[in-house]
Amino acid sequence: MDDEEIRRIVRETNYVTWRRQGGWNPLVVARAEGSKFWDSSGREYLDLSSQLIASNLGHSNPRVVEAIATQARTLAYAVPGFATEARARLSAALTEVLPKGLGRYFFSTSGTEANEAALKIARAATGRSKVVSRYRSYHGATAASISVTGDLRRRPIELVDRVPGTVFAPDCYCYRCPFGLTYPSCGVACAEYVDYQLEREGNVAAMIVEPVVGTNGVLVPVPEYLPRIREITRKHDVLLIADEVMSGWGRVGEWFAVDHWAVRPDLLTTAKGITGAHIPLGLTATTEAVHDAFNERYFPHGHTYEAHPLTLAPAVAAIEEYRRLDLIAKSRRDGEYLLARLAEIRDRHVSVGDVRGLGLFAAVELVRNRTARAPFNTEEDKLAGRPLVADEVAAAMMKEGVYCVSWVSHLIVAPPLIVTREELDHGLEVLDRALAVADARAERATA
Repeated sequence: MDDEEIRRIVRETNYVTWRRQGGWNPLVVARAEGSKFWDSSGREYLDLSSQLIASNLGHSNPRVVEAIATQARTLAYAVPGFATEARARLSAALTEVLPKGLGRYFFSTSGTEANEAALKIARAATGRSKVVSRYRSYHGATAASISVTGDLRRRPIELVDRVPGTVFAPDCYCYRCPFGLTYPSCGVACAEYVDYQLEREGNVAAMIVEPVVGTNGVLVPVPEYLPRIREITRKHDVLLIADEVMSGWGRVGEWFAVDHWAVRPDLLTTAKGITGAHIPLGLTATTEAVHDAFNERYFPHGHTYEAHPLTLAPAVAAIEEYRRLDLIAKSRRDGEYLLARLAEIRDRHVSVGDVRGLGLFAAVELVRNRTARAPFNTEEDKLAGRPLVADEVAAAMMKEGVYCVSWVSHLIVAPPLIVTREELDHGLEVLDRALAVADARAERATA
């Protein structure tokens, strides 16, 4: 097929996620390797966002690819009630890298499914129905996971596809503190308010948090926040679910983000980087205590592709690759360099209000007015299909052969962990130039 035929067939027969369907004109991607991908004309692109913050190992890692092929030749599928070598090997490997105490595993095929399972498990194990989430969060697209999603993606569907019982808490977002306070004199009010909520809500099964918020701005909490949330949830006998779909697998310079603060959740969900996105796999990990709630009680969850051997074998290879390439330490080193470079870029551009991140996971927040911290666009603009300045900056980068994810009013810089310093510098130079698009819209007089 030529480009136009591929594009036409896909456009005329497929849905595209999280946008209005009209006007979609997708790039035809032909192949990918390392930190780069190529379109069907042979043009090269640097992947500065690991596609959807998923390809942590880079594209087409030979050892992961071979693990998929070998497993396909040996045992492509087995029902979830059977044990397989791939299942045993991955389970053993997970006990070595997950936070201590998370030794019971449910395998699915996406982060959404991992969170759906976690929410159902938490509610069934406790016999309670409510879940505390946060406003700047994304936890998935299925009924329960979209119900605990705080961002704009929940709104169009919540009247017809919603699991009741979500209570939203404030975010740990110092650049736009929901209380109008300043750290550290704030006393970490965003955490303390959760204590107030749990005291008065009642019937709360769990609190679900992205330890480092992903799509909604790469929000890194202050040091006291997560340990305090853990104390508060324990105090009220509420399970803590850590959604590490984006922040796991070395992305933030540790195996998992909670490791930065020595926090041990009751449940942890992850996907994406567990196989380096080479094949779909989701994981819901729980403590023994959560699992034991079902020893004499019916476990109300499952699906055909649970513990699919073809998804498990590449995860074992991926863990070996993270270790062999020392990518956790590399993410820490490169992350320090990335944030320093982004700070320099911020100081040169009136349209950049804030840069923040941890490891190779960073956000560049765009503002129309730096003094007022007024964003160029809002969630309402995104839902209404209005042009977004962040999208225009990302488009300018694509014209120079660099792909970068944009969302509402920020860009996410999260290259594969294997990225070279030369590739990272190139991507940041292109970002630096593309920000002229936003600078032209900013209010310079009050910057």
